[in-house]
Formats: sequence, C-alpha cells, structure tokens
Amino acid sequence: MTEERTILVTGATDGVGRRVVERLAAPGVHLLVHGRSTGRGKAVTGHVERAGGSATFLEADFDSLAEVRALAERVRAEHPHLDVLVCNAGISEPDGPRKVTKDGHERHLGINYLAHFLLTHLLLPRLGARRPSRVVNVVSAAQDALDFDDLMLEHGYNGYRAYGRSKVAQAMLTLDLAEEHAGAGITAHCLHPGTHLDTTMVRKAGISPAGSADSGAEAVVALTTPDDTTGGYFNVRRPSRAHPQVYDREARRTLRTVSLRLAGLDHSA
Repeated sequence: MTEERTILVTGATDGVGRRVVERLAAPGVHLLVHGRSTGRGKAVTGHVERAGGSATFLEADFDSLAEVRALAERVRAEHPHLDVLVCNAGISEPDGPRKVTKDGHERHLGINYLAHFLLTHLLLPRLGARRPSRVVNVVSAAQDALDFDDLMLEHGYNGYRAYGRSKVAQAMLTLDLAEEHAGAGITAHCLHPGTHLDTTMVRKAGISPAGSADSGAEAVVALTTPDDTTGGYFNVRRPSRAHPQVYDREARRTLRTVSLRLAGLDHSA
C-alpha cells in the first residue's frame, strides 16, 4: 500500500497558496494548511476533504517566531515525514511606513524570509526522512540586493526595496538548501509565480492585478514533485536567473550566519 504524501503549504488560506492546496487535494494526500484565520482554514480543509484528500489546519502568525516554532513542533510531533514544504506566506506593503515584527525585525524580511528560514530548519529532520522531499520557495522577480550593514532597513526605508530584499534572501536560502543537501534526499527550487497576480496582497497594495492566482498556483504545483533537479530559479515555469547576489556564496554565508542568530538557532535547533 502506497504511503500517504504529506505536504505543508504556508499562507494556504487565500490567494496563490489556497489555489495550490486546492490543486494538490486528492486521495492519498494529506495537506497541512497554514494560515491565520480559523474560518478560512476550515473552508480550505473542507475543500480538500470533498476532493478525497485529508487536511489539517495549522494556525500561526509569522509575525512571531515563537508561533513559527510552535507550528514546527506540532508538525514534527504529528508527522514522521514531510514530502513537500511550500513556503508561500508573505506580505507586501510597498507604500507603508517601516514596521517591525513582534521580534523587532523589519516586517518583510521577518515574515517573508526569516520565519521560513526558521520553519525550514526546524523541519529538516522530517524532510527526506523516508523518501525524497522537495522545498519550494515562492519568491518574486522583484529582487533587491541585501545590505548587511543595514539588513533591517533602518535607514532610507523603502517598502519596495524591503520586499525585494526579502525575496533575494528566500532565493539565497533555496540555493543553500540545494547545495547542503545534494544527494541527501532533499531538493529545493524557488520561483516567481507571476507578476501582480489577483491576490488580496496585491489588491491591498493598490495594484491592479495583471494575472490570475490560478496561473501562479499551477507554476508552484509543477515544482512539488521531488526529482533529481535542485537549486533552480524559475520565472513562472521557465528556468531563469535570480539576482546576482543569490549566487554569491560569501553573501549567502553571511546571511546564513546572521539568520541563525536572529532565529535563535546559532546554539540549538
């Protein structure tokens, strides 16, 4: 008997993440649906069950690393293996003032990147545990180089730049995962799912949608089957190149060192 596939999708109760879950829902698949709203979570898990799959809603606010840790602890306690981790949750507040998370980190970097950095590292014991696993990081074509002298953009803050830096950081995490776990049963890819897709995040930013959330979800789902490929950046479904800093090993090493400290992983996991 084939063992059930277990897939965790962050930011799965709305937009692209919700469409990803809906497409993956099928018999033999258990979906871990992350979000902040219990009501929306129940709606998504209900859809999965009607499609013949099974689902669990996991509530956590990525504004808090303590909540990320609690989510990871629950997943590790309940699931011995994770087939796919889709890191999709994120924010974009291009015109707003600089804000910080509950942990004091600039919000774009904290929610889009650091929360996923922590979650991924805490779940590594479950990835590749029984069979090959895949990490898919949803990034963006809007990318901006990190400045390690002002990582939290305390000076000259700009929302577009903050968002672009968080997405470069996610892409850098992807390449680190791909290189560190090559041949060890864990592969990783990242992608730009499409420009200004019709999501709540885009509309709240005051941007007119230029594409459907469904098309973005299709691009994400296409990467969720583990295979021998790893370390790729895709512009929707086409292999492409991320920001040059993503391929700078020294920059990635610096980011990893800082991230381990900020996530509280420098001494323990």
